[in-house]
Amino acid sequence: MEQKREKFASRLGFILVSAGCAIGLGNVWRFPYITGQYGGGLFVLIYILFLLIFGLPIMTIEFAVGRASQRSVATSFDVLEPKDSKWHTFKWFGMAGNYLLMMFYTTITGWMLAYLFYMIRGDFMGVEPAQVEAIFDGLTSNTAASILWMILACVIGFGICSLGLQDGVEKVTKVMMSCLIIIMITLTIRSITLPKAGEGLAFYLKPSIKSIAKHGLWTTIYAAMGQAFFTLSIGMGSMAIFGSYISRERSLLGESINITILDTFVAFTSGLIIFPACFSFGIQPDSGPGLVFITLPNIFNSMPAGQLWGVAFYIFMVFAALSTVVAVFENIISFAIDLLGWSRKKAAIVNLIAIIILSLPCALGFNVLSWIQPLGKGITILDLEDFIVSNNILPLGSLVYVAFCVSRYGWGWKNFVKEANAGKGIKLPEKTRFYITYILPLILLTVFIFGYIQKFT
Repeated sequence: MEQKREKFASRLGFILVSAGCAIGLGNVWRFPYITGQYGGGLFVLIYILFLLIFGLPIMTIEFAVGRASQRSVATSFDVLEPKDSKWHTFKWFGMAGNYLLMMFYTTITGWMLAYLFYMIRGDFMGVEPAQVEAIFDGLTSNTAASILWMILACVIGFGICSLGLQDGVEKVTKVMMSCLIIIMITLTIRSITLPKAGEGLAFYLKPSIKSIAKHGLWTTIYAAMGQAFFTLSIGMGSMAIFGSYISRERSLLGESINITILDTFVAFTSGLIIFPACFSFGIQPDSGPGLVFITLPNIFNSMPAGQLWGVAFYIFMVFAALSTVVAVFENIISFAIDLLGWSRKKAAIVNLIAIIILSLPCALGFNVLSWIQPLGKGITILDLEDFIVSNNILPLGSLVYVAFCVSRYGWGWKNFVKEANAGKGIKLPEKTRFYITYILPLILLTVFIFGYIQKFT
């Protein structure tokens, strides 16, 4: 007998859980850095433009496929595709993307949990910058610690999902996202009131023609395009599942806009926290893991009541990471429920074991497997897994979703628009058809091709 589809208890729950899937660690350390690097306020405007021209339509498409099919990517194409077509083979591609993402994201989430523990314990207080760097190196090079913190991230994530959609995923994400926003606002107020904060804000927000000239206009445009694309977690069905959990009371473009605004708010506010603090304490803002794990602990170490602010910051980081983990784990659990008819508890337990095993290469890639550098010197297993997801599955998956919804050999434009525009709220205009059918696929191909050019040249 077919199981009854679970539903969100509230519209707010849907928006916060979907936004939680989009809001991740890339918002916090990647967005501020590349904004400062590629022209400040001008980059932000280009980024928002790309969110509007392809982030919103693709998110709306994913939600529509999920809501119309009432299924995850594991079976949504089977339900909606024309008879004897092969669109359903995409399920393996989409499912692989969700598993691959968690194969490295759980390790990074584990590091965040470890850092929150270290900050509470006072490990960073009164130590030299070199010792802060040694703490991070000690964490990643310690095989047992890397595995244990990764397992803890998996247990927390699947534990929340096993409680159910409403009682677990929705309730816990509502609390995490609400706390995340409150902590961010508090940290922003503290950061912009530090001495020399104005210099950091100028670096971050003031449009810099000089930096655009340095990197080239096209490089800047592509960086904004890439950030807008990857920040929303679109292309592998990770959003479609939440479409399957909502009613037809609201149109989907309006909901996509709300989620995009929340995602952009978190990314933008992260820069307001990080750059004033860096400039106030004379520390050069760094990119990637170094910013969160080496630069910022040094700032908290120098700041009055630094341990308190450090704890608040790493709670925020843990919530940002866990909101994505919980959302993608919910996807992974739904695959087993939709495809195999398993109960939620069974799907959670089996996938907990599977994800822990699959995450081991990444966790070990900084210690016993550090000799494996699959894409060249200095490129870790984490980098390879991230490249497969970010540069391949997301753009190509988005292309499949778009083609499915505009092609008469797929679900078709009329069916898509009818579903997207059902309910109250902002409607998708009919005149967008030409753009979504012909222009949007070209943009996606550009993201895919230039991702390779950038990686290998």
